[in-house]
Order: sequence, then C-alpha cells, then structure tokens
Amino acid sequence: MESSGRRAAAPGRGPRVLVVGGGIAGLGAAHKLCGHPAFPQPHVLEATARAGGRIRSEHNFGGVVELGAHWIHGPSQGNPVFQLAAKYGLLREQDLSEENQLMDTGGHVGLPSVSYASSGESVSLELVAEMGNLFYSLLDQTRDFLHAAQAPVPSVGEYLKREISRRVAGWTEDEESKKLKLAILNSFFNVECCVSGTHSMDTVALLPFGEYTVLPGLDCTFPGGYQGLTDHIMASLPKDTVAFNKPVKTIHWNGSFPEAESGDTFPVLVECEDGGCFPAHHVIVTVPLGFLKEHLDTFFEPPLPDEKAQAIRKIGFGTNNKIFLEFEEPFWEPDCQHIQVVWEDTSPLEDVTPELQDAWFKKLIGFLVLPSSGSVHILCGFIAGLESEFMETLSDEEVLRCLTQVLRRATGNPQLPAPKSVLRSCWHSAPYTRGSYSYVAVGSAGDDIDLLARPLPVDGKEAQGWNVSHQVWDGAKNTAARAPPALWPHQPWHPTDPSPLLQLQVLFAGEATHRTYYSTTHGALLSGWREADRLLALQGPQVHLPGPRL
Repeated sequence: MESSGRRAAAPGRGPRVLVVGGGIAGLGAAHKLCGHPAFPQPHVLEATARAGGRIRSEHNFGGVVELGAHWIHGPSQGNPVFQLAAKYGLLREQDLSEENQLMDTGGHVGLPSVSYASSGESVSLELVAEMGNLFYSLLDQTRDFLHAAQAPVPSVGEYLKREISRRVAGWTEDEESKKLKLAILNSFFNVECCVSGTHSMDTVALLPFGEYTVLPGLDCTFPGGYQGLTDHIMASLPKDTVAFNKPVKTIHWNGSFPEAESGDTFPVLVECEDGGCFPAHHVIVTVPLGFLKEHLDTFFEPPLPDEKAQAIRKIGFGTNNKIFLEFEEPFWEPDCQHIQVVWEDTSPLEDVTPELQDAWFKKLIGFLVLPSSGSVHILCGFIAGLESEFMETLSDEEVLRCLTQVLRRATGNPQLPAPKSVLRSCWHSAPYTRGSYSYVAVGSAGDDIDLLARPLPVDGKEAQGWNVSHQVWDGAKNTAARAPPALWPHQPWHPTDPSPLLQLQVLFAGEATHRTYYSTTHGALLSGWREADRLLALQGPQVHLPGPRL
C-alpha cells in the first residue's frame, strides 16, 4: 500500500476524469485509474465531509458499530471486498478459514437464539425452525422462475403468500397455534424485507428474483469497522484526490465547454452546488439510486435518454435502518446472538395497515447481540420499509422509550432496565442517499439495471457535431466565472482522435448498476472497477488493464 502523500506522475497529462461520489464504487474506480499512464490522476467530488458512502462505522458508541454496510456477504475468493479485506489484514483468522469460505448459507439469515412472543411468553425454537425452514424453502423456489416464460404472480410476496395459504389449509392444530405459526412466518417476511431493502415483498419482482447471485461463505464482519476498508483505499490515493463537501448540482454533458486557462474544450462540465464548475472528458457517476430518483429532472443537462430515465424510475430502492441500544448489563444469556420478537397479532395473509405511529415497531425483526467489548453491551435492531422511514422522524428519546416498552413486553419483565443510550441510522432522510439499497421491483427487470449502467452517449450519434453543440458554457450567464482553482494543473492535452472520448462522457457505477450483485458492497466495488476498465480500454488493446493496486 502506498502512502497518502504519493504524487502522481505528470498530473494533468491525459483525459480528465471526474468521479461523482466517494463511496466504495467511486473510490474503487479512482483507485484503479490513478497512476495509470493513460489516466494519471482522476478526482473525486464527495458531497459530504467523509468518504465511504453507505459504509459508515461509528467508534463513539461504546465500541464499533456499523451504521451502514454490516457484513461481507459471501466472503470467498470470488468476492473482491473479501480479497481486499484479507490483503489489508482487516479480518479474523476464523473468517479467513477455508471452511468458512466454502460454507453455503443460501443467502439466508440464521435462526434466532431466543424467540419472544409479544405476550411475554417464550416461543419454541423448534417451532421457529419449522416455520423458518418452510419460509426459506418457498423463498428458494421463487428463484426457479428466472427462465420461465411468465410468472404465476407478479411478486415474490404474492407467491410466498399463495404457497403459505396452501400449507395452512392442511394444518390440523387449533386456531391459536395456527395464529402463532403465521405470526412467526410474518417475522420472516420482515427479515426478508430488511435483506431486500423493501417495504414489502409484494413490491419485489418474481421473475428476475433468481438473477441475484449469492456467493459462498459464512458472512463476516470487520472487527475494527467496515470503514477500515475504505480508509485503506483512501490512503493509497494521491493526496487531494478527493474533494469533500462538494455536492454536485448538474452534470452538463454532450456539450462544448471551453476552459480559458488551458485553452481546451471539454464535452462535460460538472456544476457544483457551491458554484464551482469542473470541465472533464469523462465523469463516473456513483451516487445512490435514491438520490438519482429524487434529482432525475435536474441532475443531467440535457436530460437522460428516456429509456435510462425510465429504468431509474422503475428499479426499486428502499430503506433498511439499524437501531443500536446500549445497556449497563445484558439481560440475555452469554451465548445469545439473535433475539427474535414475534407479534402474535400479525400474519402475512392479512393486509392490515395500522397507523405508523401506533405500530411502526412491529416491523422490527428483533435484535442482534453485538460482540461485547469490556463493559459495553449493545443490541442492534433492524427495521425496513415505511416503518423504518417513520422511525427517522422520531426523536432519540421517543425511539428509546418505545423499544424499552417492546423489550419489557416481550421478555415479560416490566422492571427491565431501560437502555442507557440509543444510536440509529437514518438513510432515508440523508439528503445524498435517500434510502439504503436497490432491488428489482415489480415492473422492472435485470435489463433495467443494464440500462442504468450504460454510458452516455449510447453511441456516436449524439456526439456528432460536438464542436458545434448548442451547449456552450457562458460564464456571463452562470457561475463559471466563480469557479475555484482547477483540480488539474493547466497542462494542455490534445487527443489525436477525440471520438472515443465523446462516446464515454458519462459513466454509471454503484450497487444499483450491477445486475447480479445489486444491493451489495462487492457489487458496488466491481461496478467501479468496471467503469474504470471502460476508460482504460479507450486507450486501445495495447493498454494493459491491471487489477487493483493493493
């Protein structure tokens, strides 16, 4: 790993590349490009004061907690995040073992260590396992429709509920036992909503559901925090590669934007919220899909082609939040890893929509017990969907009070001490994120992900007549005159053939652009490398496409 103070050779001599967004996709793209003779120093514009995007580790809450990405999903040799984490020495020995790498979990969350009913009674773990096996066997069946000519129902949720209804018809228990079984199944639906990042499995498309690829390996965490990974990538970039607190307002593309200092003209101009303007040959957009959805009408000028805009609208993007509760003393057993709460008045077969303020907490799937650190004892709750977004509108005190009541009710202990503090993520209200991660929604398909990933212009047609484009940046009419010092030294660079540059003006990366690994950190990283490779390939077959510099 090279030091953060490393200077790139011959900065400014080569096509100018701007990366919008300093998450792992953007950092991965910059990391792969920087220092390459063809692209000596790309620059990253990050809207916030920190790098990492949806990777965010908090070290001031008793121990290390992950407000964003939590696990390496499928930590095995085919996972680039796992490979980098191993290279940087960020994992435990047991996580690196061959046994862990070969384990096949099917992408399913493990069963709870203890299960409480909302009445305060313990739920038989054998019954929970029985319902879990039923749920996950049916969920596995939904992947079999990938190559079917048509789906029996539009969504994963509808298929699961149809099959559960058939099973219920054969149950011979009394009504109370049936209700408990359905309540347990409802808890598994809530778990899958968190996994998929959706409000309801009824919004997740059935036909393409099997396209998501689960890598082998027992999911693992970073003992020192997931952010250690992005910190290492940042440290290997040349100094000042990333500009912080630089939210982008509009990406002007397919134009002719002169720069007075260098005398060059560029096809793309990135306009920031603070008035700064940066011309470039190529821009890699890595902002979250939720942000694109909200700013679709203003973020690109000219507007995106209709089919790409429609893909952005159709692909799903939901919210999955975490709530951390810190306790003076644990009320759970030492070997407890996962506490489940089963709300006995819920069922996946009933379309009941109570007021959010009255029942938001029923979407909580329960609590993971985080590894203890000395006298620190922390539970981590997960909650998805509209209930998760409603939770963001409450104060810390309201959330702590409500979950204290939930735990007292579930454990049957009205004297259970309240948590000493609470910390939570709020990804939906985060202005540059607007949610957690993507899924293939009803009405969309994997082709929409590929459409989102397709660079602009789509072919050479839009680039014809570039030098006489209607888009000429007029400093007298806008903020160009107030532009800050350029990111690049003013060293003219004149390509012998500008046409390839015009075909890859705006590129797209991020987890929502990876067809088989969407919603994952490794999908985001691979997408950043993919777009870097596109630019490297512009230089012709003589340019070697290296792997990441570790």
